Amino acid sequence: MNNIADNSLTARIDALPPLRLLVERMNMRAQKSLGQNFLFDLNLTRKIARSAGPLTGTTIEVGPGPGGLTRALLLEQATHVIAIEKDRRASEVLSSLLTSAGERLTLIEADALTSPIWEFGTAPRRIIANLPYNIATTLLIRWLKHANCFDSMTLMFQREVAERITARTGEATYGRLSVLTRWLADAKILFDVPASAFVPPPKITSSIVQIVPLRHPRYPCSQHSLEFITRTAFGQRRKMLRSSLKKINGEQLLAEAGIAPESRPQDIDIEKFCKLANLYEMASKTAC
Repeated sequence: MNNIADNSLTARIDALPPLRLLVERMNMRAQKSLGQNFLFDLNLTRKIARSAGPLTGTTIEVGPGPGGLTRALLLEQATHVIAIEKDRRASEVLSSLLTSAGERLTLIEADALTSPIWEFGTAPRRIIANLPYNIATTLLIRWLKHANCFDSMTLMFQREVAERITARTGEATYGRLSVLTRWLADAKILFDVPASAFVPPPKITSSIVQIVPLRHPRYPCSQHSLEFITRTAFGQRRKMLRSSLKKINGEQLLAEAGIAPESRPQDIDIEKFCKLANLYEMASKTAC
């Protein structure tokens, strides 16, 4: 029965007008203010959808735009897609797809920056999205606070940001984003997407990153304190830690954590950053 339903949905989606034609007909041009770059190549969007694995439960898409990736998710047999879109023009462009997909596609007109997407739908949940570049890291940090609500996140970033997310200790791109992500999850770059794949084409290469949350953080630590310590340390990444952490009694914290004061933040692994964060939190409570 499921195969019959899937075949029927595939036929209905195949019968829809091509995305590019639909966008032109409804004059839905990508808006720079919303960080929009549309994907029309169905072979590419289906590759992105497949890279996330089986699409059971709830698949959450942020910023569907005209629905290039949305169509692919449904064609790859997503059980239920919840698409969150701030651009009100999208509801008109997506109307034919919403009709074709029926209960398998829900459109929520909302801002992802303020939406509790970790509560949407039923488990297992995953996020698959071509994120607006201008808010991508903000969204990621927000979602990491609820990482255990998701089975995975398969997300599009600028290549530079993707490298920062997946970097290891000592690498040039290792930084705050690396620590916060890899403290809670495994992360890897799956493949690159050239600028030519987008409309309009951005000036950079993009990458698909897959983030798989761990059942528990790698080390016990307060997320708030870890965010503060990494922001303070990497805010002056060329300086020694005794200088960048000076305002929070860094010399003492470093000594108690067993970290050489002349170390630079890119040389400190996640475990030691967690130690610093825990010591900072204890010192803050004592001071109060």
